[in-house]
Amino acid sequence: MNELTPFVSIIIAARPGQAEVLSAVAARTLDYPKDRLEILIARGRQPSVQRNRAVTEARGEFIYFLDDDSVPSEQNLRRGIELFRDAGVQIVGGPNLVPSTAPPLEQAFGQVMGAWLAFGPSSARYRKIGVLRASGEKELILCNMMFRKAAFTEHGGFDEALYPNEENALMDSIQSAGGRLLYDPEFFVERRPRPTVSAFERMLMTYGRGRAEQFRLHPTLGSLPNFVPPAFLAYLLALPFLPPVLLWPLAIYALAVVAQVSALNPCLICGLPRLAPLIVLSHLCYGAGFWHGLFTRLKSRNQPSVGAVSLERVSPA
Repeated sequence: MNELTPFVSIIIAARPGQAEVLSAVAARTLDYPKDRLEILIARGRQPSVQRNRAVTEARGEFIYFLDDDSVPSEQNLRRGIELFRDAGVQIVGGPNLVPSTAPPLEQAFGQVMGAWLAFGPSSARYRKIGVLRASGEKELILCNMMFRKAAFTEHGGFDEALYPNEENALMDSIQSAGGRLLYDPEFFVERRPRPTVSAFERMLMTYGRGRAEQFRLHPTLGSLPNFVPPAFLAYLLALPFLPPVLLWPLAIYALAVVAQVSALNPCLICGLPRLAPLIVLSHLCYGAGFWHGLFTRLKSRNQPSVGAVSLERVSPA
């Protein structure tokens, strides 16, 4: 055993009884010494609770979180550990990419999620953008994120009153204390998006609700841009009652959508009917979810979690 090689714990949240955990199988192919690696599957019904519980049992100096369907690049751990040689770095993350084998509809979802007009700076979560750089919670995502365990525990882990966006609140806390967060476009996983339009809509609404609840529990200026989609939705609902002179923002929006589609697909005739509705849908569903999240009943961070969490150790060999 090479004691100079840091020990890494891979933590995967999965559902009770879930037979196939794709990321656990993929994690065994990572290019990293097997005697310095453990894979923990935390089964339950509240992912932030599951992950917190797994961290308490993890032996690693570093924690690598994967979703149950994330397929990491083989070099991720070695790449991440190299970046953590800077003692100020507390979190390393990168994008989750749509596999080239995914069906056309899922490819379209991936294009929209990687579009600036649809997801703003969070588009870096869904495509490789730029170079290795200091980053923040808008660009990193929990399905592919590596923590220094000491920082995770020092800041109290994930707020169990939140799901999703539990990682965003924790990243804000770590960064405000001086910790560095890095985005590496080559630190990536492959992960299929939602398979249907209705599932895509539900995901967007969940993201909007999670951001609103995060803002209510952990308000920061960084969440202010997320008020744009709900404000846009309110504007659309108010259009029948507004004078015609106030239609000009809608015209500008339409031009912006056309410009974004042309940037995604050189064939505008092909891309416009396929991508434009999904871009608009992303704003409407996120906005609706955000409005919902502003009025949900919030749980206390210390409220006892519902349901048991079971831990399963998978051999990395």
